Amino acid sequence: MNLPSRLVACWLAASTAAASGQTMFRADPARTGVQAGSAPRAFHRVKWSFPTGERIVSSPAWHAGAVVFGSDDGHVYAVDAATGRQRWQAVTGGPVSSSPAVADGRVYIVSYDGRLHALDAATGDTLWKFATEGERRFEARGLHGMQPRTQTFADPYDVYLSSPLVVDGTVYFGSGDGHLYAVDAAQGTLRWKLRTGDVVHASPAYADGIVYVGSWDGRLYAVDARSGVERWRFQGGVDSLMANQQGFQASPAVVGGIVYAGGRDAHLYALDARTGQERWRFPTGASWVITSPAVAGGRVYFGTSDTSLVHALDATTGAPVWQQQGAAYLFASPTLVGGVVLQGLLNGVLEARDQATGNLLWAFRTDSSRANAGWVLTADGRLNSALLYPSGWHDAVAAGARRQFSVGAFFSTPLVVDGVIYVGSADGRLYALE
Repeated sequence: MNLPSRLVACWLAASTAAASGQTMFRADPARTGVQAGSAPRAFHRVKWSFPTGERIVSSPAWHAGAVVFGSDDGHVYAVDAATGRQRWQAVTGGPVSSSPAVADGRVYIVSYDGRLHALDAATGDTLWKFATEGERRFEARGLHGMQPRTQTFADPYDVYLSSPLVVDGTVYFGSGDGHLYAVDAAQGTLRWKLRTGDVVHASPAYADGIVYVGSWDGRLYAVDARSGVERWRFQGGVDSLMANQQGFQASPAVVGGIVYAGGRDAHLYALDARTGQERWRFPTGASWVITSPAVAGGRVYFGTSDTSLVHALDATTGAPVWQQQGAAYLFASPTLVGGVVLQGLLNGVLEARDQATGNLLWAFRTDSSRANAGWVLTADGRLNSALLYPSGWHDAVAAGARRQFSVGAFFSTPLVVDGVIYVGSADGRLYALE
């Protein structure tokens, strides 16, 4: 099979990065979610944990024996993978819910201060900052049916910032100002920007000269990587009543000429990468797909929110291969490593499942989850919705979301290097598990 030169270069870059630990969100530019090596099929211990000052939504990346990640305390950290000791920290002007990309000795990461930060990967020193038109969360009138219906609310579940993608000397990322940006990786100067219809917190994917990204406007965009010219757009569901069933919050994955993308309109889509034509869609019964799909071996793996299901589908047809029931909502994206699916849940549990069958191999639970302050969880580890959301008024919903996250919820996607799992938790700790 003859592959286009750009695809070969992309595959080689991804393979090299995977061999030494992933250097960007979802492991490679195509955002496949597949890492090289192996993951433990039995849990042994917490090797170490590193505390920050706030929740960790950011997914860690690897650089020279260090784990690099952001925290909502406004800092970017590099922690020695062997000892769990801090190598450096860099301060930004806001929470860092983005995941870093490491390339050519630089760390690129987005902060709620509305800037893309370029840091020296060895020291954490700031090299340059690129300012967007400003960050904000997705918002809508009467969002999710919250009261009063005439009030505009920011979405408490819009927890992620776009994670940078670095290809051929250009950094691509989305912003709350509604743009997809392309910035020179060395100088931090603007190359182009594309306006969408709303907030862009999904992380872009790249394949064969095209950047793919979703927006809260309910559309998935395909954009020429060099020029910024839009190639096509795909319209997902639109919820004009309460904006509950709309928006692309997850990163797409591009494999074999197909773009796989989950939407909050309760579908996973498979689209032709060249034309945007729909190949198939998989409905999830009104349950959001916030997890970015992982694709390997002819299968697509992803999780759902309200129904708390882990799915494996046939990548060609969308037919179910297996599904397994989790105990809580799934926002974190699955990682595939050596036949194991690693999946974080909002109840503070990280699960390891067999990739072939979906059967549970082991589960790690944070101390915050075990403590279960405020009875956030039921006795069987499920979210106690009756206590969390006693009414539909905004203050009750926002407070319920905060309590829900307080049990050490996993938003972070695991990084696996040499059989050790590195993952952040909403309890503010980065864990090394083996």
